[in-house]
Amino acid sequence: MVHVCEVTGTIDDRKGAKHLAKKTNLRAVFPPPNHDHGRCASDAIAHAEAICAKRAERLTPMRRRVLEALLASHAPLGAYELIDRLSVRGSRLAPITVYRALDFLREQGLVHRIESRNAFIACVHNHDSGDPVVFLICEKCGAVGEAASAAVADTIKSASRAAGFRPKTPVIEISGICAHCKAA
Repeated sequence: MVHVCEVTGTIDDRKGAKHLAKKTNLRAVFPPPNHDHGRCASDAIAHAEAICAKRAERLTPMRRRVLEALLASHAPLGAYELIDRLSVRGSRLAPITVYRALDFLREQGLVHRIESRNAFIACVHNHDSGDPVVFLICEKCGAVGEAASAAVADTIKSASRAAGFRPKTPVIEISGICAHCKAA
C-alpha cells in the first residue's frame, strides 16, 4: 500500500514508490485515490495539536470537529457545507460558530481559504503561515493539491518587497485536471 504523508509530502511504501517519484520527478501534491486517508487525517490532527500546544493555543472540540470535517475530504468545503456535515439530528450549528472556528484555524495556518470556490481546505503541509501557497484545483474531481515551492515563495516575496508591498493572503490558484483524473 502506498501512503503519501500530507504533512511531509513523502511517499512511504515497500514497493518502490519513492523510486518512481524520483525517476519521474513527480511530487506528491494530490493524494493517490487509494492512499491511507485515515493516516493522512490523523497525521494532520497530530500536527494541529502540536502547533496549538507550541503556541499555547487551544484546539477546542469545535475547532477539532471543523478541522476533522475538512480533513475528511481533499476537496474544499464551504462554511454551510461544513455546517451541514457537523450538525447532528435537528440541531443545526450557528454559522458564527463555524466561522469563528475557521478563523482560528486559518490564523494558526491549519486551514486555507480557496477564494475562487468560497471554500476552505485543511492545510496538511508544514510551512510558515506567511509563505505563499500555490493551489492546484482539479476541475474534474474537485481535489485541491497544495504545491509548496520555495522558488515561487522567494520570487513572490522578492517582488513584493521590491514594490514595498506586504501580501495579506499570498495565494495562487490554478485550475486544471489532476494526474489521477487525466489517467482515468
